[in-house]
Amino acid sequence: MILDLPLILETRRNHALEHATLHVLARTHKSGMAGHSNPTGFFLLGNVATQDLWVAATEALERLRAGESELAIHKGCGTNIATAALLAATLSWCVLRSVKSTLMKIALLPLAALFGVLGVLIARPLGPVLQQRVTTEAKMGNLQIVDIIPVYKGVHRVVTR
Repeated sequence: MILDLPLILETRRNHALEHATLHVLARTHKSGMAGHSNPTGFFLLGNVATQDLWVAATEALERLRAGESELAIHKGCGTNIATAALLAATLSWCVLRSVKSTLMKIALLPLAALFGVLGVLIARPLGPVLQQRVTTEAKMGNLQIVDIIPVYKGVHRVVTR
């Protein structure tokens, strides 16, 4: 399966670890944080001390290995945002696509907006399902945290292997 190809699987595991780390950090760090994953780790953006990040990422990895797969799902994930945007845009487009007249398109704008809102509502439960099945992998395999590098104030690079 394509989701199990090495670079994709590594990114999905790092994405799960990123989310789990954010969940652990949220207990003690109330300011906004975000992350971005790739096959070799993830970036964490937020006002977090390097040592605190080490502790949180290590705990997150241990908890994922212990079966706490729900930590891999995060409400602030870009998957949720992208799902809502794409579904809303697609449903709105479907309303307007077959109409050629500009005047008719203007008349259908309220219906297109309604369909856009419907898309956002449908996306709310769909985004977490996509995270669970597509964009994250809670089974860590042999993933290890190799290093955590402060890149810039408020930006850390978590390196995994």
